Amino acid sequence: HVQLEESGGGTVQAGGSLSLPCVASKVTVSINTMGWYRQRPGMQRELVAKITSDCRSNYADSVKGRFTIARDNANHTMFLQMNSLKPEDTAVCSCVLGYGYGIGPDEYWGQGIQVTVSS
Repeated sequence: HVQLEESGGGTVQAGGSLSLPCVASKVTVSINTMGWYRQRPGMQRELVAKITSDCRSNYADSVKGRFTIARDNANHTMFLQMNSLKPEDTAVCSCVLGYGYGIGPDEYWGQGIQVTVSS
């Protein structure tokens, strides 16, 4: 099965930046979509950003202009660069991979990492 290794995360002050890499292993289909979801306290899990293997990306409205998603297909690595962080961005963030051009019901998930933005 696909395995996703998440890193980065931690605590930053409001206005700061964090980078979240996710490395996928045992990937057997080159056409795939990777993304980051987050679950903020008391809220449903939501898509933050996703990117296809041909580098088409989508963002949640709440992070547009602040976050950037990118990927290195050769190394099956995805990066979420988070700038201008706000306390509302505090969440458990999870990397996800799905085969094809969308994230479907058979996707693979990372274990989740904590992002905390302090005032």
